[in-house]
Amino acid sequence: MLSDMPNVIVRPDGWLPDKAVTPETAFVNRRRFVQQLGLAGVGWAASRWPASAAEADPYAKGYPFPRSKDFNPAGALTDEKVASTYNNFYEFTLRKDVHRHVSKFQTTPWKIEIGGLVERPMTVDALDWVSSMPLEERVYRFRCVEAWAMVVPWTGFPFSKVADLVKPKAEAKFVRFITASKPEQMPGIGDNPEYPWPYFEGLRIDEAMHPLTWMATGVYGKPLAKQFGAPLRLVVPWKYGYKSPKSIVKIEFVAEQPKTFWETLQAREYPFESNVDPGVPHPRWSQATERMIDTGDRVKTKKYNGYGEAVGRLYGA
Repeated sequence: MLSDMPNVIVRPDGWLPDKAVTPETAFVNRRRFVQQLGLAGVGWAASRWPASAAEADPYAKGYPFPRSKDFNPAGALTDEKVASTYNNFYEFTLRKDVHRHVSKFQTTPWKIEIGGLVERPMTVDALDWVSSMPLEERVYRFRCVEAWAMVVPWTGFPFSKVADLVKPKAEAKFVRFITASKPEQMPGIGDNPEYPWPYFEGLRIDEAMHPLTWMATGVYGKPLAKQFGAPLRLVVPWKYGYKSPKSIVKIEFVAEQPKTFWETLQAREYPFESNVDPGVPHPRWSQATERMIDTGDRVKTKKYNGYGEAVGRLYGA
């Protein structure tokens, strides 16, 4: 993403050619937002830990959780191995093989600060917090701005549950998310100092409170793997993937529209709203179609990633 910042790495339409990409193996989840915290995985075999390791992981308790019949569309899920080894997580690497760079990342203990314009600000421990949440699995389509896509089952709970805990004030119009920044554990931060770390994102409060907006604690019936944002990430299925921040450490309810990471670098390419829209091309490539990462099939992109009936009213549609 280039703008007024020198030497900023540009996000290409797929960092590696398909034939050079390791099959996405470790979309290994981690237990309740919390449970996922601990297992390192360097590659599919390491990420998909054996039963004995799962038993030792506090985040693994209770998995797999029931799948919601309301979010279980017909059709095949993206191959788990592929989805696990084709990830964007620039704090670790600019390449897609994030699973090879996460072994030093420690996700326990993990504190999350929730505050801003709320009645009950709090700092919560990931394990304690998620263990108290009623978790379920939902199958969502996921669309990257780079024009690739996948279909995955996320375990978690609605973001609205967070608001129920802290009780936002009337003047709170937006929600800001800040993610982990641990240079000693996340090598991409030191390798790319030109980026404005830590990663930060934002939503309008009505977007955040929408029933589809999901706090994911796991995927594919297991706690989140580190390459997918352990121990807790956001999933906003009708927006491009960079609007779903990973490894969240702070949530703020604010009055003014917050700046976001990629918007700060190049607002023309990555505006605040960033809804999936085949009719609005990226300045450097078309968004009319998308490539399914496991099959390579090229399919037509749907507006709002196919969730228009549920979210179109948020935008006057």
